[in-house]
Amino acid sequence: MATKAERLEARLTSTERKQIEQAAALAGESVSSFVVLAALGRADSVVREQASTLIPAAYFDQLVASLDEPEDAPGLRRAAKETRRRGRIKPT
Repeated sequence: MATKAERLEARLTSTERKQIEQAAALAGESVSSFVVLAALGRADSVVREQASTLIPAAYFDQLVASLDEPEDAPGLRRAAKETRRRGRIKPT
């Protein structure tokens, strides 16, 4: 288990403190543990939310279908043809 040396402080009202203390007692946890676990849960949720992009299913289906359709890329076609002709890509 990692050594816990870091501290975090927060300012709150008397009512907020009492509510947190009550919840921690009901959960059978110390206030410190309760607050840390609650903050970590919220942190995970926020990070996951920001790391994901949700799009409608129809848009996703359209995107995937478009990846299966070849697109005309004459410059890329010329480069591939030239590479095959030369046998390798020459450094510039």
